[in-house]
Amino acid sequence: MSKKPPKKAPRHETGIETLERISTKKPRKFQVIMHNDDYTTQEFVVHILQKYFRKDPTEAAHLMLKVHTSGQAIVGAYTRDVAESKVEVVTGYARENGMPLMITAEPEP
Repeated sequence: MSKKPPKKAPRHETGIETLERISTKKPRKFQVIMHNDDYTTQEFVVHILQKYFRKDPTEAAHLMLKVHTSGQAIVGAYTRDVAESKVEVVTGYARENGMPLMITAEPEP
């Protein structure tokens, strides 16, 4: 059995101690973008926005119309892992319901 080395007494120095500050950056956000297609129903898009993006009915309808008229709309901004997870879950749910909904995640500019 080995012996532990004796603890050394703490050194006391005179003077001023300088603390080093470490700066951290906020994680980069990713925009979740919903794209228009000719097959996914408007009702289904509103349902997705309410269920997965927690939009109220009015905001969901507004975003659905923006997707429909502009071709795409940003439906949320999240950390990378959350954004990618939402894309995966929503795409899977759309396919289960026979909808070709396209949704992507891109880094914020």
